Amino acid sequence: MPAASPPTGEDRRARSAGIRNAREGFVFALLLGCGLFSVGTMLMILWILLSNTVTFFGHPMQDVSGQVSTVTPREFLTGGEWNPLLGAEKHFGMWPLVVGTLQVAVVAMVFALPLGLMVAIWLSEYAAPKVRAVVKPVLEVIAGVPTVVFGFFAITFITPTLRLAWLPGGRDNAYYNWFDFGTYNVLAAGLAVGIMCIPIVTSLSEDALRAVPRSLREGSYGLGASRFETSVKVVLPAALSGVIAAFLLAVARAVGETMIVALAAGSLPPNLADRPGDVFDLTQDTQTMTGYIVQIYLGDVAHGGVEYLSVYAIAFTLFVITLLLTIGGGIIRTRFRQAYE
Repeated sequence: MPAASPPTGEDRRARSAGIRNAREGFVFALLLGCGLFSVGTMLMILWILLSNTVTFFGHPMQDVSGQVSTVTPREFLTGGEWNPLLGAEKHFGMWPLVVGTLQVAVVAMVFALPLGLMVAIWLSEYAAPKVRAVVKPVLEVIAGVPTVVFGFFAITFITPTLRLAWLPGGRDNAYYNWFDFGTYNVLAAGLAVGIMCIPIVTSLSEDALRAVPRSLREGSYGLGASRFETSVKVVLPAALSGVIAAFLLAVARAVGETMIVALAAGSLPPNLADRPGDVFDLTQDTQTMTGYIVQIYLGDVAHGGVEYLSVYAIAFTLFVITLLLTIGGGIIRTRFRQAYE
């Protein structure tokens, strides 16, 4: 039999191209599968929330007089009282939980955004490289601390501090709890959430500030601007897109926080129907949307009842709020990016 002829250069190139195409096809299929898995997971979550929310609105409930009724979307979207567990008459107006969530988030952002941005400017424009190399990793480590730790910190330190327990004599001092802070209160929970968000704001904002080209700084210095003027009037506007992204991530993190508010904020949402002024009361307890979800799943509520299904309606509302924040943030970032690129 004649000996097989050795493969030619063209054969080797064809075999190599086939192997390369097979490898590229495998990588493409793997990446496509990961993308479809992510999208599919999100759609599954959305379907579970939406389907159970629809079930919640159609689920019958019986009051003490024996009358059967259902929760209407109008009652849920416009009601100012949330009381599904206690009392003879149940109320399912979502706004007390939304207001409780916003109370904690606003306090957290008023505390975290300016402080986090100032620390970011200091790290980017003023701190020595050796100092930055130490402080930046420490902040990132703090960002990974379990939130339950911040919750206990709020209960054991922030609340006693607000109640002036540090004064001589402690509880026996005449000025103890002069401001009438409750054991659970909005301000302590908001400050704890704000402390948790500071590393997020600082780290991401500092990355955005450091990404600004050095030439912009040098041009500003060449025109006689000081370091502070350069930082505030040149570097910060140029990095505004990234800074806004950091702010929005912190806001979304604060809105969705669970353990801190479950431990430090309490479980009594404000009664907006009878006491609309509770919106501005930071000294007493409140309840957020995530806090209510924890309360239901840790309680003795019957599975499948209207109280249990209300969790899905609240979770869907939280999903929509977070989605709107994300979309609005994307629009704002795009506008600022177009202005400074």
